[in-house]
Formats: sequence, structure tokens, C-alpha cells
Amino acid sequence: MNASGLCGICEKPDVDHVCDRCGRLVCERHYDKAHGICTECASELGLGDEHVDPDDLPDDVDIYRF
Repeated sequence: MNASGLCGICEKPDVDHVCDRCGRLVCERHYDKAHGICTECASELGLGDEHVDPDDLPDDVDIYRF
């Protein structure tokens, strides 16, 4: 889907998707294709964290699981 506006998470103008759960416009990076929802909703539901690529994280950021 091609939508116009800013990503509801990072505020970049490259919006490609709409979250099926909350309706938020999001870019490719913040969209979970497997579930059809944004990464914020995926996080709330406990989905999607298992495939985080450490190379995609900013410098000096680690992944912690509790």
C-alpha cells in the first residue's frame, strides 16, 4: 500500500503500510509483514522480537530479554 504522511513511529516520510490493528501509518522498517501490524503493536502483543537483527540497531545498543 502506498500512503502519504509520516511514519507514526520514526516520523520519516517513507510510509508504505497501515497497521491492521491500530491504523497507524508506518514505514517498511516499522511494519511486521508476518502479522500485518506495526512494530509497536507487535511489541504490545509479544510478537516479532525474535527476529531483531543486531546490525539494524544504532551503535551501543544491545538486546535484552527478561
